[in-house]
Order: sequence, then structure tokens, then C-alpha cells
Amino acid sequence: MALSYKRRQFFRQLTGLLAAVCLPLPLAYARWPEAHYAASPLDATLKQLFNDTMIEPSDQIDINVPLIAENGAVVPVTVNVALPAVQKIYLLVEKNPVPLVAEFALSEKMQAVVSARVKMAQTSDVWVIAETAAGLYKASTTVKVTIGGCGG
Repeated sequence: MALSYKRRQFFRQLTGLLAAVCLPLPLAYARWPEAHYAASPLDATLKQLFNDTMIEPSDQIDINVPLIAENGAVVPVTVNVALPAVQKIYLLVEKNPVPLVAEFALSEKMQAVVSARVKMAQTSDVWVIAETAAGLYKASTTVKVTIGGCGG
């Protein structure tokens, strides 16, 4: 009888422990910014992200991307931002159905270098917007896509 009681007690405690650990897990997940990644034109995406905040052009944002992408399904992009105290880097492709392709949150003490492989629907401008404590800065470059990536 004593063995049976310990087994039942063990399973009750195990069930309670699993419930205590598993129930709050959805609360620990990051909130998905669904509105940022909705299909919309670039202007609407910029308004959603930054309202009407002025975005200054900057020569301190270096975009390393092939000028001609042989396959729009996989276009490598590396961004190096020389501005001080970069908090976020946004990567956008102007003519994609969903222009915002990546958003990187950085510590201000980090070197602002990010890399990604993006999908491009067609020949388009690739925009990089850097958010710092001093404001928003942008740079862009055109990538010619020879084989469609997003259905183009």
C-alpha cells in the first residue's frame, strides 16, 4: 500500500510541475508584429513602422548586395552601419508583396553588421533603415533579378 501511495503522490506532483512549467510558455514567446509583415505597398509599410518620422539619407550605411541576382529566391544582403548607437536595422524590398523582409534589434554597444538572404519578387530597390537615438537614417540600392523569386 505504501508503494502505491508514493507512486500516486509522484504522479500528482509531476502533473502539477508540468502544468506549472507548460502553461506560461505562450506568455514567454515574443509578440509577432503581424501588421509590420502585412502585404502592402512600401509607403504604407513605412507609415506603419515609423508614422511620419523623417528618415534622413545617410552615406554611413553600406549595403553589400549583388547588383544582378541570378535567382530572386535567394539574394544575399549584408549591411554595415557606421552610425553610432544603432538600435534597430530594418531591411525592406520595395516591390515585394510584403516589403519588410527583416528587422534586427541590436544593443547600442554592438557593431551594427547584419546579414540575411532575402527573397525578391522582381528587380527592385533594397532599402536599409537604421534607427538610432538621434533618428532614422536610410540608404538604398537597386538589385536586378533575372529569375523570379516571389512568383515573378
